Amino acid sequence: MKKLFVLMTFMLSFNVAAVIDVYDFENAEQEALFRTLTAELRCPKCQNNNLADSNASLAKDMRTKTYHMVVEGKTEDQIVTYWIDRFGNFVLYKPPVTLGTAILWVGPGLFVLFGGLIIVRNSRRKVSVTADDRDEALSSAEKARLAKILKDSEK
Repeated sequence: MKKLFVLMTFMLSFNVAAVIDVYDFENAEQEALFRTLTAELRCPKCQNNNLADSNASLAKDMRTKTYHMVVEGKTEDQIVTYWIDRFGNFVLYKPPVTLGTAILWVGPGLFVLFGGLIIVRNSRRKVSVTADDRDEALSSAEKARLAKILKDSEK
């Protein structure tokens, strides 16, 4: 039983041995830029991980390309623009405020606000009907018929 447990543990431990990307930089500024970029850029496949945290092959390719651009001496803005041109603003964890993103953030609030205004307006529009208003709305023939129905129901 103990041998089976050791064998199972050994077999399952292969999943834990993941490949770690190792990059050599010329100076600390390049490494800091690379770390910043891989933390700020989103993996298009995973959608909830940044490039540094993602294990997807696309993220690995993006990390490698980012590394090459950093080593070539490109600035942060040039690298970010490169990725935005390929994947759109979605690749950024903090996308710029545009009409599309403003609608996403403001839209639900406006929907709730306008819905509340419609509910308030409709609830105030309903006027309670008094007994006098109901009597005036009935003709004399209707009043007589109503009186007869009420007498019949009392019997």
